Amino acid sequence: MRNMTSGSIYRHLLAYAIPLIFGNFLQLTYNAVDSILVSKGAGVAALSAVSVSNPVSVLLVQSISGLGIGASVYMSKFYGAGEGEKLKRSLSTTILFGTIAGGITTLLGIPLAAPILEAMHTPLDIMHDSAVYLRLLFLGNFFTFQYNIMSSALRAVGDSKTPVTFVGISSVLNACLDWVFIFLFHWGVFGAALATVIAEALSAVLCYIYVYRHIPALALRRDELILDHRLLRSILSSGLITALQQSCQPIGKLLVQSVINVQGIDVIAAFNAGCKIEDYGRIPAQTISHGMMTCAAQNRGAGDRKRVKETLWKGILIGLIYYPIICALILLFRHPLIQLFAPTSGGEEMVRLGVSYLSIKAFTIIFPCVTNAMQGFMRGMGNMTITLISTILQISIRTLFVYILVPKIGITGEAYACAIGWTVMILFEYSYYFLCRKKLYAAMQ
Repeated sequence: MRNMTSGSIYRHLLAYAIPLIFGNFLQLTYNAVDSILVSKGAGVAALSAVSVSNPVSVLLVQSISGLGIGASVYMSKFYGAGEGEKLKRSLSTTILFGTIAGGITTLLGIPLAAPILEAMHTPLDIMHDSAVYLRLLFLGNFFTFQYNIMSSALRAVGDSKTPVTFVGISSVLNACLDWVFIFLFHWGVFGAALATVIAEALSAVLCYIYVYRHIPALALRRDELILDHRLLRSILSSGLITALQQSCQPIGKLLVQSVINVQGIDVIAAFNAGCKIEDYGRIPAQTISHGMMTCAAQNRGAGDRKRVKETLWKGILIGLIYYPIICALILLFRHPLIQLFAPTSGGEEMVRLGVSYLSIKAFTIIFPCVTNAMQGFMRGMGNMTITLISTILQISIRTLFVYILVPKIGITGEAYACAIGWTVMILFEYSYYFLCRKKLYAAMQ
């Protein structure tokens, strides 16, 4: 566990973020492996089927992680204040509520998979495979929640390393099962989805075992499994706002995907590949944001206003330093990276489209470096509303310009639309901070 209420903030943020970056890279890698092996083993149509389902999968994961982030703000605050009983009570309440909500989502999602895909204008020739993939992802939603809430609890007490180990194990398992199910059993899209569900289940089980054996501050006894209604209202007041804010991006992605889907299978596949590569570039900014949230929340609980302020500016600086490195790497390797996702034959047009897309998207990585830092800080301060408003603003403007630009100039229109939305978000968030910072710090207790 890591107490961030003393010592170097730079060291805390980096020590917290580096293993988390590695873990998120592993998660992205096993998602990318799905796409690569599906493409190599089953062709562009199968890859497009996985791509169409991906925004719905991201929506599920982001909604779950949003609840976890909201809960972890309270857990970090209780940990920083030394209130162990409240720490456990908040974890218990989140687990019980989230398990019920996750079960309902799974039961509703499985029969609604096909109607959701139809609403997204999914091409008929990939509808069946897309529905199979999506139904299995809904089935694995239960395990996704369990892992996310326990990993959020570990990060709330400063342990960002342990979840990485479990993600690493599940990533290796996922890759092995992908190869077996797709190339040996020839299960195609079904095999890729099944491998993902099994890997998610393993990571959740390992996380629970570790906590109960090694982290007594989070290990819940049977008599401690209590749904505290008063605390639940507090958690939901931030957790649901955060979940909604986390969901806004994938909801927007669903709308964007519906525009991409009518452009053809090659565009769908190129967009999927480009987004997965872009995600690697954005992960460091997102993890620094999580570190800032934990650091700000712990110091807020300890009542240290000076360290709270330093957390914001030092976190922003870290993000700005790494941006030119990420941008250069994407530009330098964009062609071989896209080529990884192409089928062994017949993927020339997909590769051409993906390379043109990344040539623009690489420069937009700077925007999440700046906005995620402010969002992590605001969450740590308990101000979830501003993150929700700014995200809705960003995705609305992005989606509007996607509808305008993509039909006219193709897939690169999405990259330009994204840049416009991020710019508006930056202007809004930082204007709010400078206008309201005195009130924000005055209310930090």
